[in-house]
Amino acid sequence: MRRCGLLGQKLAYSYSPAIHAVLGCGYSYELFEIEPENLRGFIEQGDFYGLNVTIPYKKDVIPFCKTLSETARAIGSVNTIVRKKDGTLHGDNTDAQGFLAMLRNSGISVKGKKVLVLGSGGSSLTVCYMLEREGAEEIVAISRRGEQTYEKLGAHFDSSVIVNTTPVGMYPNTGESLLELDEFTRLEGVLDIIYNPAWTKLLMDAESRGIPHIGGLTMLVGQARGAAEIFCGKKIGDDKEAEVIKLLRDSMKNIVLIGMPGSGKTTIGKLLAEYLGRPFYDADIELEKANGKTIPDIFEREGEGAFRVKETEVLSELGKKSGAVIATGGGCVTRLENYRHLHQNATIVFIKRDISKLSRDGRPLSQNIDLSEMYAKRLPLYLRFCDIIVQNDGTLREVVGLVLEELGI
Repeated sequence: MRRCGLLGQKLAYSYSPAIHAVLGCGYSYELFEIEPENLRGFIEQGDFYGLNVTIPYKKDVIPFCKTLSETARAIGSVNTIVRKKDGTLHGDNTDAQGFLAMLRNSGISVKGKKVLVLGSGGSSLTVCYMLEREGAEEIVAISRRGEQTYEKLGAHFDSSVIVNTTPVGMYPNTGESLLELDEFTRLEGVLDIIYNPAWTKLLMDAESRGIPHIGGLTMLVGQARGAAEIFCGKKIGDDKEAEVIKLLRDSMKNIVLIGMPGSGKTTIGKLLAEYLGRPFYDADIELEKANGKTIPDIFEREGEGAFRVKETEVLSELGKKSGAVIATGGGCVTRLENYRHLHQNATIVFIKRDISKLSRDGRPLSQNIDLSEMYAKRLPLYLRFCDIIVQNDGTLREVVGLVLEELGI
């Protein structure tokens, strides 16, 4: 069996093996984490048939390729290497194919538009090349160093489209962005090639302003399809690519449960996690672990304000996870910043339950308060946070079934 894989420096969170397990035919696929000083030795050793290449080696591998495809030569970046019959290496660039799929899928037009590209690395070169081919009128690549830096950002507030090609905002350093969108008054579209999290800060900023946007999952799968076709020596159908995108989207997304205290989030979450074979996290339990105190103790000694700050700290970490089921505290929606932590990689499910059936045990705010009044205040927040609503009126198994049905699982 032909030995293929992904070459890079930090690959622990790569989805490439899972993608190629579906797309591939007749080759194995491994992760090759190589430090820069060992790159030459790894490539010259030659114990592989084909490679995908990622950060930071897309330019560095070019000298090892005897031949380059027209696309790779024009871009000056290689993301796919294959060994020819004579033993020499041929470099190609399927990122171009992936970005084109992403652009087409977004519905965002760049023809005749000014496009601001964040970053100047190998991915930026690919994106700029494809933007030019798609008819962009002006393309500005901006970076921390070089001719166009972020100090000159003000000259480009007239951009119609922004494309992020940097790793800023990528897991585990989520919640970061290189710029704010307030001054971009002509903005018509935002593309971010990051795929984990599904919603970077840049994408959520675009979403909140009603600006069309898309993340990098389509590009990830599109470039992998191009590489798999090279490794296999045959075409792969659109249906197979769509299958992989759905598989990844479903497996990567967290399922986050919100709702009133005592609405059954923890019990439902455990059953969901068991059924799906996913890890389960209870935000309240994680908070108690992190602080070495029970929630009633925190409320009594420090007050609700301090508790909410601690809760946000926990949710900011839980929200970074992928493929987990997470039950939240009933009041997490009272701090709007928690929405971004939870939304970045999740479908948020509002577990709705009749007030008369809510449990009060062990819940500080439920002990001496009119739950109807609490519910009236929180309902608009639950609706603002959630993607879907599931009524908890039947048996637990029935409710879990409803959640799975709404999620399309």
